[in-house]
Amino acid sequence: MKGIISTRKGLLALSPLIVFLLLYLFLSVAANDFYAVPITIAFLAACLYSLLIMRGLSISQRFGQLAEGAAVSGVMQMLWIFILAGAFAATAKQMGAIDATIGLALTAVPPGFVLGSLFLASCFISLATGTSVGTIAALAPIAGSMASQTGSNTAMMVAIVVGGAYFGDNLSFISDTTIVATQTQGCEMKDKFRANIWIALPAALICLALYSCLPGVSVMPDHLESVSYPAIIPYIYIIVAALCGMNVMLALASATVLAGGIGMALGTLTPIGWLHAMNDGIMGMSELIIVTLLAAGLMQAIRNAGGIDWLMLVFSNRKGGRRKAELSMAALVMLTDFCTANNTIAILSVGPLAKRLAKHYDIPPKRAASILDTFSCLAQGIIPYGAQMLIASGLAAVNPLDIIPYLYYPYILGGVALLYISLPRPLPRRGDNYEL
Repeated sequence: MKGIISTRKGLLALSPLIVFLLLYLFLSVAANDFYAVPITIAFLAACLYSLLIMRGLSISQRFGQLAEGAAVSGVMQMLWIFILAGAFAATAKQMGAIDATIGLALTAVPPGFVLGSLFLASCFISLATGTSVGTIAALAPIAGSMASQTGSNTAMMVAIVVGGAYFGDNLSFISDTTIVATQTQGCEMKDKFRANIWIALPAALICLALYSCLPGVSVMPDHLESVSYPAIIPYIYIIVAALCGMNVMLALASATVLAGGIGMALGTLTPIGWLHAMNDGIMGMSELIIVTLLAAGLMQAIRNAGGIDWLMLVFSNRKGGRRKAELSMAALVMLTDFCTANNTIAILSVGPLAKRLAKHYDIPPKRAASILDTFSCLAQGIIPYGAQMLIASGLAAVNPLDIIPYLYYPYILGGVALLYISLPRPLPRRGDNYEL
């Protein structure tokens, strides 16, 4: 720590982040739409404001601080992962991998086990594709159709899909929340997966048991096409490659080549079509890339002004030790998500402080990444104004507030995560070092 920092100076140092949250929240509430305000503009405004709190530096040096934060190796590596993940996701979608995965998930389960099978399908698709939004967009109409065919509660059927979508979003190796959580904490994806599975899997099994106890219905969705099994290979490959410890960028690059080759062999892709698919995927990541650069610059300004050090002193002076620190990470990332309605941005914003807390309290990086990802998904999963909830409610023609009481998985996930924090943790293993 750099000595004692006054509360006034600490709050001034943190004021750029406060400006971002308040500006985004105020404008979103004023517009009655959390997605009407471009988040890049909110970050840009906060970055420009941060120039005012940098004392004793020329204008060039102040902008240099923003550039320095954006240019660190960890941020650049994160951007490369985003680029490769975008290229792979778009290639896999264009060659039919998503359609094949959905078909497999919906046909491989017993037709009389509708509630549980719908949950399992949502878990599997989101884990393979890494997108909760895409999973919900694909399955919410099917859930609505199932509800109408069986006379079931539409809100409950849609909530099953939303819950399962967060299971995969929390664990997938190509999910943007997983990428940001692991990169901000400096850990490997496979290590974060192994830590996170002890939270997500028990929650999913409890949820599945709950659905098994509910009154059963028997129906199969209409218009299911035959499954193209070769199209699923790229998703299986990337999961196995990541679990085996392959470098994530190499895994994404090789998976993109594999998906492109299979797509051309199946006739669903042409060489030029593959190039356009990769370009579309990369450009689809452009906003996230820009936000990452702005957020990194903003955190550098806050760090140099003493904001992170002041927060560390605040947390260090309170009793509670490791559990207090982990609960603080959880509370901060949830609060940020409530304000921004974006779990990726929440992790980006809280990540640097969480890393310092983890180092100070000897919390393994994989554990810190798991806590950030889990609680950000929990917050995103229960807010009625999140993109996932709005898409689900729009496609199934149901009020988002009607869905919330049936979101069993996020609530169970939160309970298991709190139990995970409260239980004694194992001694640090070799490899649980911290990258500064």
